[in-house]
Amino acid sequence: MTVCGAWTPANATEVVGAVNEALAADLSLELVGTASRRSLGRPVVADAVLDLSALNGIVVYEPEELVLVAAPGTPMADVRQALAQSDQHLAFEPPDFGPLWGGAEEAGTIGGAILTGRAGPRRLTAGGVRDHVLGVKAVNGFGEAFATGGRVMKNVTGFDLGKLVAGSFGTLCVVTELTLKVLPQPPNTLTLVVLGLDDHAALRTMQIAMNESSARVSSAAHLPADVAAASTLDRIAGPGSAATLLRIEGVGSSVASRLADLKRALGDAGPTVVLERDESDHAWAEISDGAFFVGGDSQVWRLSLPPAIGAVVGTCLRRELAGRHFYDWAGGAIWVETPKVIDAHATQIRRVLRELAGDDGHATLIRSAAEVRASIDPFQPRAPAVAALSERVRRQFDPAGIFNPGRMTEQV
Repeated sequence: MTVCGAWTPANATEVVGAVNEALAADLSLELVGTASRRSLGRPVVADAVLDLSALNGIVVYEPEELVLVAAPGTPMADVRQALAQSDQHLAFEPPDFGPLWGGAEEAGTIGGAILTGRAGPRRLTAGGVRDHVLGVKAVNGFGEAFATGGRVMKNVTGFDLGKLVAGSFGTLCVVTELTLKVLPQPPNTLTLVVLGLDDHAALRTMQIAMNESSARVSSAAHLPADVAAASTLDRIAGPGSAATLLRIEGVGSSVASRLADLKRALGDAGPTVVLERDESDHAWAEISDGAFFVGGDSQVWRLSLPPAIGAVVGTCLRRELAGRHFYDWAGGAIWVETPKVIDAHATQIRRVLRELAGDDGHATLIRSAAEVRASIDPFQPRAPAVAALSERVRRQFDPAGIFNPGRMTEQV
């Protein structure tokens, strides 16, 4: 079970044994599956590796109950394939940042997708990662196995620990099994693309679209012209102009009717094209994965902020940093690519956010070298009271701090 300084447990019982051995030896652990997400967050400072890749496989899949149970090391490609056979999917649209980090496509695991807590463009209407976690089985920092949640989607009282684990970056416990809510794939998808809008006009257009109740737009994004030009879809890159994308999903007749309602609501916003299902899916995958910034050594940030001020923040950062940017979540998320510098422009980006968004803005460094991520805070610095509460919660799970030390906060 221990190979070359790494524990490689094959089941939950062996995970308990590995954690207890590490505790007895006073060793901290880096938790990995395929290690495809090591580039997100601070580099871990640990004594040994707990390799969970052998905890692999779909345990239970009940399409009629909309429930999937899987071990954390299960490849995302296997999860997608199994769900596709029943025309279902993970509605929060987990992104694949592998190529953005210089790696392969679909190299990650379901555990990594849940524990890093990233959601794609459909988050506006489908919710975030934690909204799709029904339960977990895990081992805490005392070396004890525990379970929370279950396979039934219903309202319950008490504290939902499964949702707390989502987005924890492996700093609370070692997850050995995940129970997730899955949903049917939309039977049809169309995306209306409005061409040629500047950032401010695009955000107004997206707000109109999201507020048009009869259209029920599920996702809205805006690509300035230099980002649209990097798309691999001719219908987006070909016109040589900015592209504002509005996605409508559902049954065929409904989608067509809602598309007509959306066009009426937008009036003469600009020239439009419509992407059918395959092109639409491809376009939203590019947006979800930040595919426009693949390659090179530029640094990439993702900002979260109130949509109403998205265009102000985006244009200000472009002016100050001379990089590229695009908008997701109807302007509530901004991807920012910047030239490579030693601090990844963290001071400037967070100053702009603070001045324009106050406490409502958050910036996460998505791509940069390990030495940069070790020298600055890749995650938005938390208010002292929030940081203290987070630390108290973490210590309830892992009092010795053996799991992924340094991943989310500076190791002291």
